[in-house]
Amino acid sequence: MAEWSGFYPCTCIAVDAQAYGGNNDRRQSEIQHDLPRILSRAARGTGLDRSQWHIQPKGDEELAVHPMDGTEPRLVDDFVRHLVAELREYNGLRVPTARMRLRAAIHHGPVELADNGFAGSTVVTTARLLSSRHLYAALQANADADLALLLSDDVYRSTVAGGHTTLSTAEFRSVAVREKEYEAAAWLQVPGHAVRSSGAEGPAPAQPHTSAVGGSCDDSAVRHDYRAEQISVNNFTAPVDLRGGVVGFGSAGG
Repeated sequence: MAEWSGFYPCTCIAVDAQAYGGNNDRRQSEIQHDLPRILSRAARGTGLDRSQWHIQPKGDEELAVHPMDGTEPRLVDDFVRHLVAELREYNGLRVPTARMRLRAAIHHGPVELADNGFAGSTVVTTARLLSSRHLYAALQANADADLALLLSDDVYRSTVAGGHTTLSTAEFRSVAVREKEYEAAAWLQVPGHAVRSSGAEGPAPAQPHTSAVGGSCDDSAVRHDYRAEQISVNNFTAPVDLRGGVVGFGSAGG
């Protein structure tokens, strides 16, 4: 198993079984038995050695940490593909109510091997991604999908967008993750499925207000709220009383 001291750049992958708490005791025990074996088979199929990963299990959930060594694109691409294949085979032998469906998240950054697990904001960020409502919504919107994945923006840009995998950027959709103190962009994928809008991205950003002279201004600027039908253009050749009126001056050229 890889060892290091202090904070070292690592890749974190976390997975969690969907709707685990709704299963009876025997099924929960079966999931805890089967999940690490499915993950190990997916790693072997990819040519990755999980014995070199530091793994923190928690019932239906697992967090794996590995020092960055150039294999991250294979983790994002090949490992996820093999994991989907393993889940498909596993679920094909079970009734629909006994399927194992996973939420997954991948992030990278400095991690320390601490006294009671892992330390560092990288681990916290991975956990926030895994808890995102976007993953729950994606599995709900794609009832036949076995896996929904979130990549942090850093991982997405350094692997998928960087052209270091066989994945297309069209397979991902940008989402805004807001969990507790964490708020950042991430990239959602449902392997084998078109990523549908979950309607959970939050409110759209405010659009700039267009002024009467064709520019734009924010709320702190002077607003020009006169409608066209309220404006008239007149040429004055004699003294007039303009009290209560609004007058604009311009040249004949505009």
